[in-house]
Amino acid sequence: MIKDILNQLWKDKFAKVALIVLAIIYFALFFADFIAPYTKDFSDRTMSYVPPSKVFTIDENKHLSKPYTYNYIREFDQENLEIKYKLDRSEKHYVKFFSKGQPYKFLGIIPMHRHLFTTDEGGRIFLLGTDINGRDVFSRLLFGGRISMTIGFLALFVLFPIGLIYGGISGYFGGITDNLMMRFAESIMSIPSFYLLIILASILPAGMTSTQRFLLIVIILALIGWAGFARVVRGMVLSIKSREYVQAAKSIGASNFRIIIRHILPQTTSFVIVAMTLSVPSYILSESGLSFLGLGIQQPDASWGNMLKEAQEFTNILYRPWLLTPGFLIFVSVLAFNLIGDTIRDILDPQSKGRT
Repeated sequence: MIKDILNQLWKDKFAKVALIVLAIIYFALFFADFIAPYTKDFSDRTMSYVPPSKVFTIDENKHLSKPYTYNYIREFDQENLEIKYKLDRSEKHYVKFFSKGQPYKFLGIIPMHRHLFTTDEGGRIFLLGTDINGRDVFSRLLFGGRISMTIGFLALFVLFPIGLIYGGISGYFGGITDNLMMRFAESIMSIPSFYLLIILASILPAGMTSTQRFLLIVIILALIGWAGFARVVRGMVLSIKSREYVQAAKSIGASNFRIIIRHILPQTTSFVIVAMTLSVPSYILSESGLSFLGLGIQQPDASWGNMLKEAQEFTNILYRPWLLTPGFLIFVSVLAFNLIGDTIRDILDPQSKGRT
């Protein structure tokens, strides 16, 4: 089934582009330590708000050259009362590939010091400029994306088992059990989820590490989102439980739990696949929104949300547009997931295409 879905996804041009985009993003995030020219702890306060480095392949004599860049010199413009950067053309710094750089642990385990690209000693290369603390935006995008792009999947691993089992039990037994369970689920659904997230995130202890805060946000997102999923599963189970193979399982003495797990819930697979694909973007946006408000992942750890927070100032939007890059990546990722989810829905339920 999964193979057939992937084959049909690949035939759809929009879904194909979305798959390629997400594959590139996740590939870059997986190898972030190697691709990033600097480690996640790198900071150079003298390089605050440096614009993106210019990489040259043509030298001053208009001859083809190895890629090189110039460092920036920081100057204060007394006339306009602002700090400006200009290229120091007195010394070239050549870009080196697969070279030694700052030591790191790949995936937090394997000690390494090779990076995809660096510059020679004394040089600095900032492909997307730096932030207020002189941290490389390109490197932080890669490290921050690991959090923003995985939080949705981790929440689903908590949310979907709860929703499946809860909805399956409710729909299978029916009657008073169904009424009580659904009323409880509806009470959960009636809670304004984003405001609850803000309240819960704001009361978390200030001394928590970003990892602990990350895991708690995952659990909070999952505990809020399971109710709506369980309600839909319950409706599907109500129609499935009257089918002949379920009655046959009952007649041979199969337990209720076995019938639910082995015979009923597998029939909801198509809905689960679509729901999972369409749910990931909402969790990416939720994490980004919390971090943007300062209630999610905390500095100095990066996520796309807290990186975007710095770009909310008008002067930064106007004069430092590279700080908006996290917002662009959030937009692209959410759009790609939605395109894939809509295509999967059309594949598994062709009639839905005619209704939209």
